[in-house]
Amino acid sequence: MNAPVTLPLWLFVLILLFAAVTFASHFLFPSVRWFLRRRLENAVTQLNKRLKRPIQPFKLARRTDTVRRLLFDPKVAEAIHEHARDNRIREDVAAEKAERYAREIVPGFSAFTYFAFGTRAARWLSQSLYRVRLTNPNDDALEKIPTDSTVIFVMNHRSNMDYVLVTWLVAERSALAYAVGEWARVWPLRSLVRAMGGYFIRRRHNNPLYRKVLARYVQMATENGVTQAVFPEGGLSRTGGLGKPKLGLISYILDGFTPGVSRDVVFVPVALNYDRVMEDRNLIAAQTGGTAGFRFSLLPIYRYLRRQIWHRITGKFHRYGYAAVSFGAPLSLAEFMTQDLLDPPQALGEDLMSRIAAVVPVTPVPLVAHALRDGARTSAELDAAIATRIARAEMKGTGIHLARDDLHYTVEAGLRSLEERGFIDRDTDPAVVEITERGQPVIAYYAASVAHLLDNERLEDAAE
Repeated sequence: MNAPVTLPLWLFVLILLFAAVTFASHFLFPSVRWFLRRRLENAVTQLNKRLKRPIQPFKLARRTDTVRRLLFDPKVAEAIHEHARDNRIREDVAAEKAERYAREIVPGFSAFTYFAFGTRAARWLSQSLYRVRLTNPNDDALEKIPTDSTVIFVMNHRSNMDYVLVTWLVAERSALAYAVGEWARVWPLRSLVRAMGGYFIRRRHNNPLYRKVLARYVQMATENGVTQAVFPEGGLSRTGGLGKPKLGLISYILDGFTPGVSRDVVFVPVALNYDRVMEDRNLIAAQTGGTAGFRFSLLPIYRYLRRQIWHRITGKFHRYGYAAVSFGAPLSLAEFMTQDLLDPPQALGEDLMSRIAAVVPVTPVPLVAHALRDGARTSAELDAAIATRIARAEMKGTGIHLARDDLHYTVEAGLRSLEERGFIDRDTDPAVVEITERGQPVIAYYAASVAHLLDNERLEDAAE
């Protein structure tokens, strides 16, 4: 028993290595994870004391636990059985596919990433690129939302900056869970989006099993009080104006809602508008070309960052003008469902879009673009046309942002932004504005964002 054993050095090193790995995986790593998780739980407890809507335990659950909970849901199990039957495959194969879908959808929220990095980066980026204005905070209405309700922010979709702006502006209220399209499933955005609480959705190449897994995740999150942000239009607006609601996520929420039993859901309309949408020319090209959209690529972002860094070094950088956000009147789903409705999802989608439309902010460039679209060309014509629009729109309670509270400066700010990009020309006569050929679609694009508020016939109806 006590006789010495002679081993080759390489074998002895290998045994030590296996022993070290076993010790680390069975003792060291679990202890470290437990210690870090306890520290994180204490930090989240302190954070929840500051937030107006605390982070729910469902959002803080481990990703693997949420995936398992989703897979063992009775409705998902039924969908797996139907998928196996319809496609003539074994149920274990269908279950593996459902698990892949669940892992693709379920986020891995990190409170540290969201609040220590995400919201700070969102604030820095927003203020670096724009002069951000909150034209209608609607604090009184938001404060009256019951704390036991699930809040869902519904927003118009003008730019991918929408995610950044709203994340920062509601950071004092709660952490948002976004539904993010397939464009963000690229490295390194994929991991960051998941850590920020975003969940990916397929807009194409899906099937009934995928839709059921997605629906049950959305319903679970809603039932457990997770604050979410949804874009009813689905994708970015290619015309500049508001689009029709796509009812996918809204119908999932409605299907999982039982009046008098389920936790109430309160929809908060959020409207955004910009003096410059960074994707504007790509969106206009997609619209005029009749394509479904454009593919996301990191190369244009690299070129953009390189150009902006150079402009900052040379002192030529300036911000893109104003970005404005406005909050509308909240809508309680429990109250909404008391109505006698033939098509509840369609009615809800239209109601939410009308509430968003009512509070779309009017910033200098869209305001000037709308006047230019209607034929105003000289400084006097622009001042008169915009003054008339402001006076009539204010009767509807529209949030028009006057730069420095000065009408003439607002007009000049809008004109200067368009002129710097080559969309208008004032070189021949500073008192006369000429729209360039490549500026025509851009003027129409920005005018469309406020046309539902400022078109003459609608303003005259409001005035009456």
